[in-house]
Amino acid sequence: MRIAIDCDDAGLPLKQIIVDHLRTLSLEAVDLDYLREHKADYPDIGHHLAKRVAAKEYDRGILICGTGLGMAMVANKVPGVFAGTCHDTFSAERLKKSNDANVLTLGARVVGPELAKAIVTAWVKSDFAGGGSAPKVERMRELEREAYATR
Repeated sequence: MRIAIDCDDAGLPLKQIIVDHLRTLSLEAVDLDYLREHKADYPDIGHHLAKRVAAKEYDRGILICGTGLGMAMVANKVPGVFAGTCHDTFSAERLKKSNDANVLTLGARVVGPELAKAIVTAWVKSDFAGGGSAPKVERMRELEREAYATR
């Protein structure tokens, strides 16, 4: 699994911890490091990663900011991206199993490194379960298509 990861300035210390953790799980973690070449805040960083996940350059993406909330909001503006902020492992598991989310957002000021690693592990080890969630996810995709068709 190829996972893109990026963050704003608030997420820098946690980002490296998560990159290292993903590699211990034998996953390919690609640090997009948008800040290395751009002076930007979370909207541009999140949008950049989300576009690349939507284009299927990466299987999934992880975004980190102070709370994870802003990154989720901007990532969800990109058609084909379902992003959610998680502060616990159950939500992270359900984010993928029930909602088929391809982007996880974390708040570096909300979760510590060990909890963040546990959240990431729960999310990457989960797959979309389908079942009763499948029609709901399909309806979200229909609503997304309708919203972007009217623009």
